[in-house]
Amino acid sequence: MLCFETICVENRQLKNLSYHEARLNKTRRELWGYTDEWDLNALLEVPERVHAGMHKCRVAYAQEVDNIQWEPYSRREIRKIRRVYHDEIDYQYKYDNRDALNKLFAQRGDADEILIIKNGLVTDSNYCNVAFRLGNQWLTPASPLLPGTQRAYLLDEGIIQTAEIRESDIGAFSQIRLFNAMVDWAHAATLDVSLIA
Repeated sequence: MLCFETICVENRQLKNLSYHEARLNKTRRELWGYTDEWDLNALLEVPERVHAGMHKCRVAYAQEVDNIQWEPYSRREIRKIRRVYHDEIDYQYKYDNRDALNKLFAQRGDADEILIIKNGLVTDSNYCNVAFRLGNQWLTPASPLLPGTQRAYLLDEGIIQTAEIRESDIGAFSQIRLFNAMVDWAHAATLDVSLIA
């Protein structure tokens, strides 16, 4: 069973590394019982071929590092979101096996992204955590499928707050924003909630 971290590399700089390191070490401790801490700064050396612009560093690991991949990254456009439902889905660790998520994503129809509803509660999209705008506040689900590193950063900075968000609450908000390690708050897709089918 592999897990992985996806780290944003912008102009050869690894972003939010302390958050990735914290999640990786928590995963290693909880899944495999390791008490040693990996230092991602020491583990990762940006290759020469990774030039200016945005790249994705994907670190797959279990007890040890399995592989590290570096590839260019471009943000995708999201214009419509479809709600999908699964009451048993479990993705509390960033597992390499995304079969359950891929099956849900296949239900998107003509939409670009999905919004996963679990037991009546809003969780995440396929690749992103989400936040909803209520007046001047941005609220993110208190029980995401996977607590993302960008989400942790935004919570620490006070940009978003957690709340229990039920599917029935969606209409009370004006906008939804989708963000992850590769898509920071400033570049996150922001849609009117009417575009959630």
